[in-house]
Amino acid sequence: MRYDLVIFDNDGVLVDSEPISNKLLAAYLTELGHPTTYEDSLRDYMGSAMHRVHDLVEERTGQRLPTDFDDVFHARVFAAFERELKPVAGAIDVLEKLAADGVSYCVASSGSHARIRVGHRTTGLDRWFGEERIFSSEDVGRGKPAPDLFLYAAERMGVAPERCVVVEDSPLGVQAAVAAGMDVFGFTAMTPAERLVGATQLFSSMGELPGLLSGLLH
Repeated sequence: MRYDLVIFDNDGVLVDSEPISNKLLAAYLTELGHPTTYEDSLRDYMGSAMHRVHDLVEERTGQRLPTDFDDVFHARVFAAFERELKPVAGAIDVLEKLAADGVSYCVASSGSHARIRVGHRTTGLDRWFGEERIFSSEDVGRGKPAPDLFLYAAERMGVAPERCVVVEDSPLGVQAAVAAGMDVFGFTAMTPAERLVGATQLFSSMGELPGLLSGLLH
């Protein structure tokens, strides 16, 4: 298969945000009386939209999270991003090569538009991502593992789903890409390979990605 579009997940693929946000999420849920470890957060919420956090907590405890939960959590995350966030090692090199080769690419993230932009601005990735290349679960009804976000991104970029390759690091993201009828390269830097079931290819370092894509891009 040759690809006309590379769709990147954001958190953990372009920006090294998963450790920051999952530590904060675990701490905030614990603070609210829902004991959660960092490992719990990675297992249950990595790669998901915020509605999954609300849904799982209510499903497990019968209690709803506070109405200001998202606002408080995002304020904490954005403050931490400003202090600590870095791009994923090798991500800038990948983007530079795609841009130099004229390859079409975009980002499709479970995170909000605000979260994506704060992360990109802080890490300098904003120079590669104009408004027309950014898609969020806010743009569709259902986040990953539903295929809606990836299908929406492909439609907006004018590429058929079967001509897209997704770069993902979460089980939910891989499920969403497969459901969308897209090939998916699973990034195993933070996620054990056995959890990325269904991935077309697996790789552990962003430096490997250009080689994996070599000869497959229009």
